Amino acid sequence: MPTIVVYPLAALAEIAGCFAIWAWWRGASFLWLLPGMASLALFGWLLAQVDAGFAGRAYDAYGGIYIAASLLWMWSVEGQRPDFWDVAGTGLCLAGAVMILAAPRAG
Repeated sequence: MPTIVVYPLAALAEIAGCFAIWAWWRGASFLWLLPGMASLALFGWLLAQVDAGFAGRAYDAYGGIYIAASLLWMWSVEGQRPDFWDVAGTGLCLAGAVMILAAPRAG
């Protein structure tokens, strides 16, 4: 699976899993933990599919995608519209992720 597909799917799985635990911790049924744990396991599997020479580099680049996906989650699921600083900071993070992924490397 191409990285451009894996990262957004991994971000969705991670955010959904963490949101389920967040909801349970704040009083939702313990049944929220079941899809939450499954979602987090899917996240781990997806991120392991990234073709990178080092796990740390795959995780570094993923960070920018995660931040953007979190902002979209906040807007679409939680109804909180991002402000200028949210969008500007996300843009910087995405630029960093692109730099990490696209940098020419020897070997």
